[in-house]
Amino acid sequence: MSKTLAEIAQQLRTPKTVRKIVSEKNNEIEEAKPVPKVQLIYAFNGTGKTRLSREFKQLIAPKGDDEAGQPGLSRNKIVYYNAFTEDLFYWDNDLAGDVEPKLKIQPNSYTSWILTLLKDLGQDGNIARYFQRYANDKSTPHFSADLTEVTFSLERGNNEKSGHIKLSKGEESSFIWSVFYTLLDQIITIRNVAEPGDREVSAFDLLEYVFIDDPVSSLDENHLIELAVNLASLIKSSESDLKFVVTTHSPLFYNVFFNELNGKACYMLERSQDGTFALIEKHGDSNKSFSYHLHLKKTIEQAISDNTVEKYHFTLLRNLYEKTASFLGYHKWSELLPDDKQLYLSRIINFTSHSTLSSETVAEPTQEERAIVKLLLEHLTSNYGYWRQEK
Repeated sequence: MSKTLAEIAQQLRTPKTVRKIVSEKNNEIEEAKPVPKVQLIYAFNGTGKTRLSREFKQLIAPKGDDEAGQPGLSRNKIVYYNAFTEDLFYWDNDLAGDVEPKLKIQPNSYTSWILTLLKDLGQDGNIARYFQRYANDKSTPHFSADLTEVTFSLERGNNEKSGHIKLSKGEESSFIWSVFYTLLDQIITIRNVAEPGDREVSAFDLLEYVFIDDPVSSLDENHLIELAVNLASLIKSSESDLKFVVTTHSPLFYNVFFNELNGKACYMLERSQDGTFALIEKHGDSNKSFSYHLHLKKTIEQAISDNTVEKYHFTLLRNLYEKTASFLGYHKWSELLPDDKQLYLSRIINFTSHSTLSSETVAEPTQEERAIVKLLLEHLTSNYGYWRQEK
């Protein structure tokens, strides 16, 4: 059902109700499903993930009053990482001297709160340590005394260091993520102390949600996997009632994060042509939930079931064979065809999907051709490792 992003945010906060039998007379009541500890969302770039993070923030902590009717700060209830977080960091490249590039930090209540808190907790070194996981292990950040800028140097291991260096875009994103990850580590560690009076600081006592929007920009695959594993491990260590919403455009990040965590809910965010949205629950990693080859398979299966197979389904079938052959390492997709009819069937598929004789092509397939589509799809799914639902 089409919804606005504000309604999608509400859906994340308040899951659907379920009907539950509560007596011997089969009386039923509606009971809200508990909010999952982690909600993982996949969406293509440009779908609206960042805007959703803003809508969710506004839902959890509306601008205006807190519960006591006094002006409140959104960070008391929700901490978030998104594109706007990255925009708070920008370069002063020292165009005149070309020797002192600095990463400037836009001073506002959010960045000042994070950096001052982390410095008070003695976390400067951990920011550098986390950053070096994803960048050069000799690249070291140095914060200014007023926490408004950062310079970077290469430590040479002999008590010497280079002059100030400028980071690549990927390294810059990794540094900003390292600041947030250090904060998240402290949030989870401090909130794991059950008694609020025993906690090192009280800044996180009212916190309800952490929203992480696409933390994988500009990372190579190895570091992306490492980030997904580290983030999942950190979230698994949380023993409090904190809830997490994580969005991504990366199927690889989605798969790794999915397989590292139990007890999560997974969705795909889709945007319609009319500007509305749908949050569709998915079961399984991206290979099972929304990969393109599974969309092809489902489309062909639906046509076979409805007896609506047409000539273009041969093109979809060939595409499905090509993708499967490429994944399994076959030189030719036709090697996946049944051995006894390999040449004949490859000719049928090639002619039907790539024929240039438009004057001799009939749009309606014959019954034999429909049967071939069914035969070849069943052959592919039965013999090459496709997951099948047990009856």
